[in-house]
Amino acid sequence: MAQASQATIGDSEFDRDTALVRRSEGVYDIDLSTGWTIFNAVNGGFLLAVVGRALGDALPHADPFSISAHYLTASQPGPAVIRTDVVRTGRTLSTGQASLFQYDDRGQEVERLRVLASYGDLDALPDEVHTSVKPPAIPPIEQCFGPEDSPAPVPASSPITDRLMIKLDPSTLGWALGQPSGKGEMRAWLGLADGRDADPFSLLLAVDALPPTAFELGLKGWVPTVELTVHVRSRPAPGPLRVSITTRNPAGGFLEEDAEVWDSADRLVAQSRQLARVWTG
Repeated sequence: MAQASQATIGDSEFDRDTALVRRSEGVYDIDLSTGWTIFNAVNGGFLLAVVGRALGDALPHADPFSISAHYLTASQPGPAVIRTDVVRTGRTLSTGQASLFQYDDRGQEVERLRVLASYGDLDALPDEVHTSVKPPAIPPIEQCFGPEDSPAPVPASSPITDRLMIKLDPSTLGWALGQPSGKGEMRAWLGLADGRDADPFSLLLAVDALPPTAFELGLKGWVPTVELTVHVRSRPAPGPLRVSITTRNPAGGFLEEDAEVWDSADRLVAQSRQLARVWTG
């Protein structure tokens, strides 16, 4: 979804669609947009960003450091309520929990998502970095391919695709051509389609925004998240992100995915691990 001018943090589609209305202390309302759905369910990373914003408002610290979510039932576009609870507050870290609820066809409240998280101040972290990991080897962005480069509709395309700038590494694109590599890997350049730069909350979306690694294993169908834990390590620099996701043990109808998110300054700004179910029927 190309825009005439670049959106900014605080004034973009992502910000508008994750905006909350405070009903009372610690309780927030939101209308979940259809724009962030895949297979008619709201994307798990987007939901984590929504609940993450609620906790960032409820806690004395604003930045997510570690956030873990259990996805109990699939969230649908439409009204939702988030209830937060402050577990502990400290000088450098605060911990809180939150749940997102919707109503079913009978008017019964259903819990969709439950989160436990620790928040702090990313700008207060020391500058030293001692790491043995390196950014993923992805070809230049102009040598990678997105949905708009395909002459035919890309399998599994959904509304969320229009809200993202995704340029996949050609070596992890075999699934879209009917020739999956057999490797559980997915790598891409990633950003928001309106040009908004990344921040800690959009990183919660970034770890769950690429096509599932199951596709490169030749598996098809919905891959819903069961549990997702994200560690935000640094506030990202402006520019596109590089995301690398791998799986090593698809077994028993489930797989794990480990994600790394790197910014334009070659810093590892987020890491995640999720457990997902593989529906092949």
